[in-house]
Amino acid sequence: MPGPVAASCPLAGLSSTIVAIALGSNLGDRTAHLAHGFDRLASVLADLRRSSPRETAPQGVEAQPPFLNAAAVGVTRLQPRALLDTLLAIESERGRTRARLGLPRTLDLDLILYGQDVIDEPGLQVPHPRFRERLFVLEPLAELAADWTDPVTGKTVQQLLQEVRSEK
Repeated sequence: MPGPVAASCPLAGLSSTIVAIALGSNLGDRTAHLAHGFDRLASVLADLRRSSPRETAPQGVEAQPPFLNAAAVGVTRLQPRALLDTLLAIESERGRTRARLGLPRTLDLDLILYGQDVIDEPGLQVPHPRFRERLFVLEPLAELAADWTDPVTGKTVQQLLQEVRSEK
């Protein structure tokens, strides 16, 4: 887990947990959607750090516009389910609908890591089950927390990123 963020957190010692969130948008004003996501995340996460945005081609979905992707790392006192509900509410503020998987979206916020917890509940899997294979998640996350260890594989974000790059 990244030490500098946790060490500087004003919530340290108050049942706080460092989390990683992936952001994406491929409908409308993508930059404005990501900015809204970051602004709202700053209201629920302490010590929020933001990656640089990057444009990526859609993967594993029908033809659609390119994505703008980024990552955020911060500290929360929310439990995982409450944090997920908050992320869904922020998406909804930007008009996100979930009619079916793989559709274009105004704003997508995925809970990637919640400290070193492994959670497998209906509607909530942490670490995110596909983050290890997605450059559009690993690249911005490595910018912020390259040494963060995946609690499932024991590999750092940087190691996971190198593996995915070598497979491409």
